[in-house]
Amino acid sequence: MADIALLTRLIEPEAQALGLALVRVKMFGGVSDPTLQVMAERPDTRQLTIEDCAALSRRISEQLDALEAEGRDPIDHAYRLEVSSPGIDRPLTRLQDFEDWKGHEARINLTEPTEDNRKQLTGILVGAADGQIMIDVRKHREVTLPFAQVADAKLLMTDALLAATAPLSADGAEEFEEIDDADASDDAQVEG
Repeated sequence: MADIALLTRLIEPEAQALGLALVRVKMFGGVSDPTLQVMAERPDTRQLTIEDCAALSRRISEQLDALEAEGRDPIDHAYRLEVSSPGIDRPLTRLQDFEDWKGHEARINLTEPTEDNRKQLTGILVGAADGQIMIDVRKHREVTLPFAQVADAKLLMTDALLAATAPLSADGAEEFEEIDDADASDDAQVEG
């Protein structure tokens, strides 16, 4: 099993060198398809371009390859590297995320149940302060709990979230052109 804390310490400076904030480092896929997932974003835009993904992927690969060459490979088996943005329905992995995304709907899974025996809370984020997060649980009440009690959390897709995460620019979108299937098959033929 890979040491996620160690991988995070290795990867975070690579992201920061590119002006990116690391959102999550996670291994998943088990034995059959192990994948090292790295999520990052630009702090000012909360987005990540394809060029950002490629640059971060190269930096991580070079660093992990160098460690492997030195006999200090932090992942002792074959794996796939996946670098991406957190997406619209992003995971909430840092205390600040709960403050930054207040007013949006989220689902929070807890490490232990609340006093009323709930292990999952769904509702509107109210914010975060002093190591605590607050969520207004639908048709229930506002709940405050320690950030350390969050097993995992993510934003839920809503119209408000879609509006808040609209792309910064649609430049170039009009440059795509439709190709008729007949035209495409003519282009694919090779003259002999």
